Amino acid sequence: MPVKTKIQREIIAWFWVGLAFLLINGTIGQARVIPSGSMENTLLIGDHLIMSRIGYDAGVPFTNWHVPLWRNPKRQQVIIFKPPFAPETPDYVKRVIGLPGDTIDIHDGAVWVNGQKQIEKYTTGPTEPPPADYYSPYPGFDALRFPYKVPPNCYLVLGDNRGNSLDSRFWGCVPRTNIIGTPVMIYMSLDVSSVAWEPGQIRERFFAYANAILHPGTVRWKRIFNTF
Repeated sequence: MPVKTKIQREIIAWFWVGLAFLLINGTIGQARVIPSGSMENTLLIGDHLIMSRIGYDAGVPFTNWHVPLWRNPKRQQVIIFKPPFAPETPDYVKRVIGLPGDTIDIHDGAVWVNGQKQIEKYTTGPTEPPPADYYSPYPGFDALRFPYKVPPNCYLVLGDNRGNSLDSRFWGCVPRTNIIGTPVMIYMSLDVSSVAWEPGQIRERFFAYANAILHPGTVRWKRIFNTF
């Protein structure tokens, strides 16, 4: 086979590999890591997730461009989304509580949807509304006052660790266009300092992974391959 033909075939093969990667990474699955305790005990700091974007969102890898698709989340489903008050920050992970048109109330330590008290075995601690004097630091994103009716094309989300979660109670609902996927599986979980998972902490993250190799006790083995 002529050298030129071999080179052409190599170029074509790598082109299709690259295209497949872009399609898979943009529309099928991506990885995320949990940096805070707002979803404990469902998700712990250091849990590494595989996220499915199938039906929810199609994104262009390495850019902020994305297109919402046909699937909408269900009540009590865990979702991954871009926070409306700061879409340039890392994605958030919360649980959907209110669907468009729902009336949500919070009292007596519980959530009520359309007059029905919700049974939420996944929560840590009681659910409380924002304090009456709470002032949101995000201009245009005020704390909600309950009862609250969820507007069209929006979703009310809460963290499972209700006493330690910055969620819809404090900055409002999530527009459907901000929802990019749902977690599918935990593929790794490391019990290390949360600093390692903060944005830009490349050095700390490197040492966290290196420490996991040298000291396997930092790996939460029982959480690996847990699904949602």
